[in-house]
Amino acid sequence: MLAALAAGLGLDYALGDPSNKYHPVAWLGRLIGFFVPRLKARSAGAERAKGIAFAVLLVTLAGVAVHLAAVASYQLAGVVALAIFSTIILKITVAVRGMESHARAITACLEGGDLPGARQNLSLIVRRRTDDLGEQHILSATIECVSESTVDGIAGPVFYYSLLGPAGAVAYRAINTLDSMVGYRDDYYRNIGWMSARLDTAANYVPARITAFLMVLSARILGADWKNSLQVLQRDHGKTFSPNAGYPMAAVAGALRIRLEKIGHYELGEGQELATIEKCRTAVSIMKLTTLLFVLFFSVPAMSLLYLAGWWRLLLGVP
Repeated sequence: MLAALAAGLGLDYALGDPSNKYHPVAWLGRLIGFFVPRLKARSAGAERAKGIAFAVLLVTLAGVAVHLAAVASYQLAGVVALAIFSTIILKITVAVRGMESHARAITACLEGGDLPGARQNLSLIVRRRTDDLGEQHILSATIECVSESTVDGIAGPVFYYSLLGPAGAVAYRAINTLDSMVGYRDDYYRNIGWMSARLDTAANYVPARITAFLMVLSARILGADWKNSLQVLQRDHGKTFSPNAGYPMAAVAGALRIRLEKIGHYELGEGQELATIEKCRTAVSIMKLTTLLFVLFFSVPAMSLLYLAGWWRLLLGVP
């Protein structure tokens, strides 16, 4: 299981994400999109009930299906088959290379003076409007996305893989995808996305906090301002609407000595220095080093202790 974790992360970084046409997470997104209009109802109560049932059912079915496939691979073909299956699952549920590629596309446009191109590339990874953003706000939004995605796209699936195997990673990805598609507060989504948003908040509670403190450690290793990172983390983590997103974003804002701002919503950090393309690259380095530290300081000890406790044998039905 540990070998599969390392292989899955390595494979993701080496190959990146396939196009949406071939990506299982994109297929899941299309499935959710198909059902969303069918969750609407005449009353708020009925919409919420349908939204709750859909979210719970989708996450449960995704997790159970992958768990049964993992058990079958082990029972029928042995530990090597399980390792290969787990590697593939990790590959499709984490996004280290994908996030780095998005950030590079944005900074490449900025370096070339192509502000519309930078806005267009940014619109692919954020929910906010980007067509009127200047360079500072584009860089801010990119760094915010890199830091938050360290939890959503890496630490979250790795955390649940470390505790529940491949099924945990897939169940987490289903929750995260649901939240990204229906977890809004507007009139259309408020009720049908109520459960999805709360599942995402609960699922990210622990990974977000572990990740933030490992980002402080990463800042120290990389020579960024780790003391300021810790200070801003402690002071500003509660300024975002999400109870989890503020943790990694505040840690990175402090480490880079910049202000991360979503206009009309929040400001994190003090802005001792301006956001720059180089600082965006440093944020990506923090993301990658934090991933390594998360595996070393959380996954390896947790999975080893669970092994000694007999958890993996129980989970996989080994006599």
